[in-house]
Amino acid sequence: MSRPPLSKDTTLCISLAARPSNIGTRFHNHLYELLGLDFIYKAFSTTDLAAAIGGVRALGIRGCSVSMPFKADVLALVDHVEPSARAINAVNTIVNDAGVLTASNTDYLAIEGLIGSHGLAPDATVLLHGSGGMARAVGTAFRDNGFRQGVVVARNPVDGQVLAEELGYRWRPHVGGATAAIIVNATPVGMAGGPEEHDNPFGESTVAAAEVVFDVVAVPSETPLIAAGRAAGKRVITGAEVIALQAAEQFERYTGVRPTAEQIAEASAVSRA
Repeated sequence: MSRPPLSKDTTLCISLAARPSNIGTRFHNHLYELLGLDFIYKAFSTTDLAAAIGGVRALGIRGCSVSMPFKADVLALVDHVEPSARAINAVNTIVNDAGVLTASNTDYLAIEGLIGSHGLAPDATVLLHGSGGMARAVGTAFRDNGFRQGVVVARNPVDGQVLAEELGYRWRPHVGGATAAIIVNATPVGMAGGPEEHDNPFGESTVAAAEVVFDVVAVPSETPLIAAGRAAGKRVITGAEVIALQAAEQFERYTGVRPTAEQIAEASAVSRA
């Protein structure tokens, strides 16, 4: 099956980010081709968010993925906010139904789904590294699923303590000798092309004491933290799983079609190639 030829009836979906990547573009367009859907996906940046969202509404753009630094500011520009976005005051997905814009956060939904699919028990302790938008999505998903014993590690004392207080967790500025059953990296440490791409956000003793090692960094899928977790024989959850699941949630909202697990995995591999 192949995508129909582009025409005036082709449905457009877009993304808005300060620094657009090819991941979403490749993921969505690969599935459109695979499933024979008359859609096309294009990444954009903008210096005028209100005008860009106005364009989504006025031009009938079906879906809009939202990345940093627009995730919070876009809340004021939509008509409806689903609980997934309201819970963390951040949006990563907008669906346009005849000019009515509905916002959600599929990062939150993906984390929630992975908690369930990996069978993580809510009586486990959580050590969350990070205090940004993704850390808030991760921490809120854990809290909302019954994880009450947690620590937020963040060098920024303001953001770190605010997030910890919101979650009902404790805060500390450095990992140090802290341990937990589930350790989660929600920082850019280990990200390909970044200044800390070869670094592990947790020390050897912290990894050794963990039962589950979770890294939300998507590229590479085998980050230094995930590699250390595998070497120590731990259960691992990768950022590739997060980004594939959140993109699949977006895809279903935009198209009404839910790809199979095999199709999602294939599109995810293409997106990160």
